[in-house]
Amino acid sequence: MCILKTKNLKKYYGTAPNLVKALDGVDIEIYEGEFVAIVGTSGSGKSTLLHMLGGLDYPTSGYVAVRDKELSDFNENELTIFRRRNIGFVFQNYNLLPIINVYENVVLPLELDGSHIDTDFVEDILKTLGIGDKRYNKPNQLSGGQQQRVAIARALAAKPSIILADEPTGNLDSKTSSEVVGLLKTTGRKFNQTIVMITHNEALAQLCDRIIHIEDGRIIERR
Repeated sequence: MCILKTKNLKKYYGTAPNLVKALDGVDIEIYEGEFVAIVGTSGSGKSTLLHMLGGLDYPTSGYVAVRDKELSDFNENELTIFRRRNIGFVFQNYNLLPIINVYENVVLPLELDGSHIDTDFVEDILKTLGIGDKRYNKPNQLSGGQQQRVAIARALAAKPSIILADEPTGNLDSKTSSEVVGLLKTTGRKFNQTIVMITHNEALAQLCDRIIHIEDGRIIERR
């Protein structure tokens, strides 16, 4: 089943003669349970695409649909709620709150949404990611790889339809990077998550089910 789709997606900045076409007619389809890498160099449009897929920015034209719901049909408040319940994010810089512990960081989005916290599910995630014994640690007591595992756990905890990972290994060494991508793949399979990962690293992309290459705002290859 197609869970995430774009149609003729465009994002332009500025006006002629200084018009920048960050995305210039992108058509993609992501299917339930897939782990897809979107690969491109700096300035290729890959991060802009991820922001569009996650409803963090609005397109100039075209559309993004998650579970057949076009994101542009929502007002800002509706989109915030839909995004919180259907899309999980993993960012390069972890975005953990330093004053609360691992467990509190993981369940914080659920508390903000007023959602029920499935404690058994959260414990299973922490155990699967190998940070069950770190639940009471603050982020500054963890390594970079451990902090990224917390960020992955936080994204998984709400049981979203899709997880979007934006250069999730950008601050990690090569060994830890491979471990983190391997964990994303493992948890995606175990918890039936659809994952889209933005990366410039072709070697890491090879660990995914499918690779989409983007350059100059256009899809140039799919495999």
